[in-house]
Amino acid sequence: MAWNQPGNNGQDRDPWGSSNNQGGNSGGNKGGRDQGPPDLDDIFRKLSKKLGGLGGGKQSDNNGQRGGGSGGKLVGIVAVAAVVIWAASGFYTIKEAERGVVTRFGKFSHLVEPGLNWKPTFIDQVRAVNVEAVRELAASGVMLTSDENVVRVEMNVQYRVTNPEQYLYAVTSADDSLRQATDSALRGVIGRSTMDRILTEGRTVVRSETQRELDETIRPYNMGITLLDVNFQAARPPEEVKASFDDAIAARENREQYVREAEAYSNEVQPRANGQAQRILEEARAYKERTVLEAQGEVARFALLLPEYKAAPQITKERLYIESMERVLSHTRKVLVNDRGNSLMVLPLDQLMRGGQISGSQAGQKNTNLMKLPSSGSSASNDDSSSYSPSSIMDQRRANALRNDTQRAGRE
Repeated sequence: MAWNQPGNNGQDRDPWGSSNNQGGNSGGNKGGRDQGPPDLDDIFRKLSKKLGGLGGGKQSDNNGQRGGGSGGKLVGIVAVAAVVIWAASGFYTIKEAERGVVTRFGKFSHLVEPGLNWKPTFIDQVRAVNVEAVRELAASGVMLTSDENVVRVEMNVQYRVTNPEQYLYAVTSADDSLRQATDSALRGVIGRSTMDRILTEGRTVVRSETQRELDETIRPYNMGITLLDVNFQAARPPEEVKASFDDAIAARENREQYVREAEAYSNEVQPRANGQAQRILEEARAYKERTVLEAQGEVARFALLLPEYKAAPQITKERLYIESMERVLSHTRKVLVNDRGNSLMVLPLDQLMRGGQISGSQAGQKNTNLMKLPSSGSSASNDDSSSYSPSSIMDQRRANALRNDTQRAGRE
């Protein structure tokens, strides 16, 4: 390829834009087809001139000052690049669940909300703290109870960071401080409780007391955390005495079962006994009222009989005797009847109460059902006997008594 372009009216130009007619260019090419390769020093000089224009430096025509100008331009380029890199390195992103804690030269400055933010590198530092995640802390150990027994306890504490500044700078390590406070509170509660209570019904009480003491312990330190829950996971005796404790727990459960069965039986029997006692009391009250009323009736009846007795003592006595005998004989199984003859009959009242009638012929055939006992000074045959019943006998006695009363009243 020719360096000179033909047809240029004798003004040949090299590829670098210099004319062959310029005699002052010592490093230029000679005109014509006999010119040699380009000068490398001239090329580097032109390139340095252009870079010097970007850096603001002045190019001297003196060959002795060309090295110093190139060094100043490189320093400017490096400085610009360093500023760009420093500015770009200050961009950072805070997640939605986090808050950024900014410190300027080691001192707290402000909090940063979620999103894209910028900080001056080497001046500000940012620490992202998750304020929405629920954190867990496990505490366990072998502890001494109030009854001088040893029990192994495991507990889990759940908490959340609510103040990032206090969480990072109020104490040296908030998580480690919370672990120590949890262990202290748990040991204090276990030391005030018996082993039986811890292993059985006192688990809920131990949990609530531990949470209360832990909250009171960390509150003065302002660690920027909030307790959510305290879970009492496990409490068991040491492995060396676990079998004995299992037997004791089984015996306690059996005792509780027997107590519940006894309470169920008591709840079943006691209402029934109370009902029976109430019924007896009511019957006693009714008996009392009945007896009082009967006594009052007897008194009233005797009060009414007193004038009659004073008017006719004999008649009143006989009538009272007949009524008394009627009440007495109505409850006996057999009745002795005097039929105004010379015989005394013994009647089986059980058959008469069933409505049976005994005739004279039957009485003669079966002496076990009807007997006639002859009275002294008279005799009678079995054919004169007739049927008898308690009601007919009593009616006859009442009629005789009424007739006698009428006759005596007429004589008076």
